[in-house]
Amino acid sequence: MHKSAAWPLAWVYVGLIFYASLYPFADWRNQGIEPWGFLLAPIPRYWTGFDVAINVVGYAPLGALLALAALRSGHVRHALWAPVVAAGLLALLMENLQNYLPMRIPSREDWLLDTSGAALGAISMWILSRLGAIDHWSQMRARWFTSESRGGIVLLLTWPLALIFPAAVPFGLGQVLERVDDALVALLEGTPFLDWFLVRRPDLQPLIPGAEMLCVLLGLLIPCLLGFCVIHTRKHRAVFVVLVVVAGCFVTALSAALSWGPEHAWSWLSAPTQLGMGLAFLLALALVLIPWRGSAALLLLALGVHLSLLNQAPEGAYFAQTLQDWEQGRFIRFHGLAQWLGWLWPYAALVYVMGLIWKEESAIG
Repeated sequence: MHKSAAWPLAWVYVGLIFYASLYPFADWRNQGIEPWGFLLAPIPRYWTGFDVAINVVGYAPLGALLALAALRSGHVRHALWAPVVAAGLLALLMENLQNYLPMRIPSREDWLLDTSGAALGAISMWILSRLGAIDHWSQMRARWFTSESRGGIVLLLTWPLALIFPAAVPFGLGQVLERVDDALVALLEGTPFLDWFLVRRPDLQPLIPGAEMLCVLLGLLIPCLLGFCVIHTRKHRAVFVVLVVVAGCFVTALSAALSWGPEHAWSWLSAPTQLGMGLAFLLALALVLIPWRGSAALLLLALGVHLSLLNQAPEGAYFAQTLQDWEQGRFIRFHGLAQWLGWLWPYAALVYVMGLIWKEESAIG
């Protein structure tokens, strides 16, 4: 039995399904519809291949993660049927809750496709297990990572997904303070509690090129330092640095292409960004020699400076328009998938590294 990273990844994915299925969480009301009436509704007249694909593909990772978690935990007998039943019940709950959202339409076909997608994912993972892929992963994980690396692996795997949602600064995850303040003002408007909080004023200044370069440098260095906290050898750390830079560039280009069009996929590569990326790469390679405690200390420092710089700058008019396109346009299905990861990933990394240090100190004490 192993402490599998698939369990926390599965819970993260369940949360994303909740968000994607029930967004925008507004105007809840009883519409006088039988909760399970959609199960007996006529077959829809209009049905597209995209509708089929998005439902199957959306639940396939959940089935695969649940099957992988069962296999890695030693519950081989439950690796096929349990993920399908769990995902099917979750999909049924989501369709039922959509009865109370006017902007959503529950569908029997969606439920069946969601369950089929989970079954496809579970079967694929079971086949991979029979072919030895999981054993190979276990051996590679033992060579690369420490025994207490589950949380770190989850964070490292979700970092590229967090970059899909457009950021005001490349690799600039965690810029939430302006939106938090706006939400707080809206929530406390007309109450005496509004004066208790320091509300941000519209005098925020854009980042100068040097500060932008530093944000890019730190944004790319942070996942490298996180990897150094859980990766064994210097050789593997160096390979990991290359993987981080390549994955970061590819996903940021994909995000730009989705937001502004394929012709603008590399428009984010300004001079400060290129300089920051180059310095981050060289600095990360130089830091492969330090022990994990040094990596953890530098990571906490980098997170503090990075988040402070980002949250002292405004998002910008063009960036706000991009967010609106994602929230209201063709990316609404993927809005929740990446937005919350982009906002919360640095803070989750902060908590995780502090937990590692706490656990180490407790073991020594």
